[in-house]
Amino acid sequence: MLRYLRYALIAVLMVLLLTVGIANRTVVPVRFLPEDMAALFGVTWQMEMPLFLVMLGGVVVGVVIGFTWEWLREHKHRKVASEKKREVARLERELAVMKDSASVPGDDVLALIEKRKAG
Repeated sequence: MLRYLRYALIAVLMVLLLTVGIANRTVVPVRFLPEDMAALFGVTWQMEMPLFLVMLGGVVVGVVIGFTWEWLREHKHRKVASEKKREVARLERELAVMKDSASVPGDDVLALIEKRKAG
């Protein structure tokens, strides 16, 4: 059921984007700088492209910037999780060693001898 709902949502989104693309297919100039600034700096880069590409390109750039910002912001959480994972692995190894040492005979002298042999 949810799969069909997802497909329906994707289909509606595709139709919406196609409609926006068809409605905004006029070719517009895209400049790197405003005309006065371009004349001042001597940079007159300009490209002509359909308006819907400019709009969708802006959305894509915004999403990429947002995802990157979030990824950088969550770095401290990933770092703490990694440290905790290493600590859990160390404690599990320590617990395994303690369980193995519990199987050693109950005599303290024998335990010391076994410990010296292992080390």
